[in-house]
Amino acid sequence: MATDPYAAPRARVADLPAAAGPDVEFIPAGRAVPAGHGWTWFTAAWALFREQPGTWVLIIVVFLVLSIVIGIVPVLGNLAGYVLGPIFAGGLMLGCHELARGGELRLGHLFAGFQDQLSRLALLGVAYLVMVLGALFVAFAVAGAGLGFGWLVGMGGGDSLPAGVGTTTILLAALVALALMIPSAMAIWFAPALVVLNDFGVGDALKASFAASLKNFVPFLVYGAVFVGLAILATIPFALGWLALGPTIVTSVYTAYRDIFYAE
Repeated sequence: MATDPYAAPRARVADLPAAAGPDVEFIPAGRAVPAGHGWTWFTAAWALFREQPGTWVLIIVVFLVLSIVIGIVPVLGNLAGYVLGPIFAGGLMLGCHELARGGELRLGHLFAGFQDQLSRLALLGVAYLVMVLGALFVAFAVAGAGLGFGWLVGMGGGDSLPAGVGTTTILLAALVALALMIPSAMAIWFAPALVVLNDFGVGDALKASFAASLKNFVPFLVYGAVFVGLAILATIPFALGWLALGPTIVTSVYTAYRDIFYAE
C-alpha cells in the first residue's frame, strides 16, 4: 500500500540517534556527549521498551525469579550473581541490538550470553567481583585501623573508645567503599555490550567502558538524577512500575552505549 502523505510522522526506533544505522562510525574509546543526553538515553530506551513491552516484562520476571533462586544459596549464590550478571547483560544487549535494527526480541535473548562470548562475559563477572571484594577489603581495613587507633587513644585516656570514634570510622569506611565502587561500576557498565557487539577482549572492554564513563561523568549525573526520580514513581504503586522501569534501565544501557560509542 502507498504511504499516506498526509499522515502524521511516526518515529521508529531505528530513527533514534542511539539505534543502529548504516551511516555510523564506531568510536573505540567513546566520545563525550552533552549533559542532556543523560535524559535522552531514557527517552530512547522507553521507545525500545514500547516496541515489545510484553516480552520485556516477561524477561524481567524470569530474571527476577532466577536471581531469587540463585540468591538462596548462601555465599556462593551471591558470588555467582556477580559472575552471571555480565552473561545475562550480554544477552540482553544482543536483544536490544536486534530490536533496534527492526528485529524481534525473544525470551531466549536473556540466555544468549551463554552461547555468545560466554568465557569473556564470565571473566568480566570475575573481574567485577574482584574489584568489589577489593573495595570491601580496603573499607574494612580502614574501619579496623580507625577503631584500633581509637581504642589505643581511649586506653591512654582511661576510656575503652572515645565517643564518636566508632561512628566516624564507620562513616569513613563507607565513603572509601563508595569511592572505590564507583570506578568499578564505570568499568563494567558498557563492558558486556562491547564484548558481544564489538568483539572486545575483557581488559579492553573494561578500560573502554571506564574511559567512556569518565568522559561522560556529567551526563551520568543527569542520568542518575532521572533514575532516582523514576525509581520513586515506580515504587509508589506497590512497586509495579518496576515492571516497566526495569526493562527501560536495561535498554538505557544500550542507548547510552550507542550514543557514546557511535557517531553518525
